[in-house]
Amino acid sequence: MKNLIAILSLAFLVACGGGDQKSVETLVSEGNMDALKELRAGLMTAQKETGAKLKEIEDALGKEDELLAKKLPLISVFNIEGKEFNHYVELQGSVETNQNVVVYPELSGSLLDFKVSMGDRVSKGQTVALIDDGGMRKQLAQAEQGAKLSKTTFERRKRLWDQKIGSEIDYLTAETKYLSDIDKVQQMQEQVAKAVVTAPFSGIIDETLADEGQIVLPGQTPLFRIVNLSDMYIKADVPEKYLATVQKGKMVKVNLPVLDTMISTRIEKVSNYINPANRTFRIEVNVPNEGGLIKPNLTAKLLINDYTSDEAVLIPQSIISENSEGKQYVYKVKTTSKRSMVEKVFIETGVKQGDYIEVLKGLVPNDVVVQEGARTVKDQQEVQIIK
Repeated sequence: MKNLIAILSLAFLVACGGGDQKSVETLVSEGNMDALKELRAGLMTAQKETGAKLKEIEDALGKEDELLAKKLPLISVFNIEGKEFNHYVELQGSVETNQNVVVYPELSGSLLDFKVSMGDRVSKGQTVALIDDGGMRKQLAQAEQGAKLSKTTFERRKRLWDQKIGSEIDYLTAETKYLSDIDKVQQMQEQVAKAVVTAPFSGIIDETLADEGQIVLPGQTPLFRIVNLSDMYIKADVPEKYLATVQKGKMVKVNLPVLDTMISTRIEKVSNYINPANRTFRIEVNVPNEGGLIKPNLTAKLLINDYTSDEAVLIPQSIISENSEGKQYVYKVKTTSKRSMVEKVFIETGVKQGDYIEVLKGLVPNDVVVQEGARTVKDQQEVQIIK
């Protein structure tokens, strides 16, 4: 456009004889033929360039007028690319552990000593607390002495009986007394052992629930809670329609929103029972917890891959329309050098993920479909594509 203005300005100045240019009359009177020829050549070149520019302007204005006359719908397009598609079943669950236990005493008595506090790590079998046994240890010592004596008596009676000396009744009485004393000692040992409270498994003391000096009762007075965070899992209920695809060993992505963490793991267990109340079956997914940040009852989202396609045709769900018969369709765009046309194409869809859905029939990779403006076009209508 700047070149055109410059050319027109030059032609005007020459024609008018303005500026520093000599007029044609002056050149003629001077007999300067070379200058006249040069001037003529310049004007002829300017005329050709001006004509070409004017034609370009006329063509552009003509196309604009043509578009305005046609009032073509404006659309944007979506280019379909065949790509790998993974569909995931999304389920809600919470983290659990089988080793999350509140420990109660097995013996009544005063709590003498709490050897641990909240947050302490303990090993299986480690002594955690002591309960007053009420003198049972002394009774046990007496019972052991009695059992020792009855053992000696029994052994002597047995040697005599083996030599056919003495009566059988004396031998049997000694044997019965010895066995009875041994049984009594074992029972008392079991009772005394209950005065020592040990950790049922290795883990962390989550909280202590009783105080030293407090009278504790079996099954009624909680002593402490112990948790093992290395053996975590998630339970989730899966709708029965996924029974054939959600199976043991399937890969699972575990999203823990609170921790902003995604973990890859596998389905460890699948129930063989469908709950008639909600038509679901249960699965369990192991959760590695190396850092110990995952806690019981933490909310989790499971993403289970139930379907994969190596070259899927995916389109936004928002561009799909439906006719009165319930058939789905989109508008495919066919573009030539002169114009773009749309064609209604009926499609069959599969699974969806987020805002996109897989097209099983009707479209192939490299097809172009109408995205914005799909509701304003008609079959076989010419359109203008917004770049």
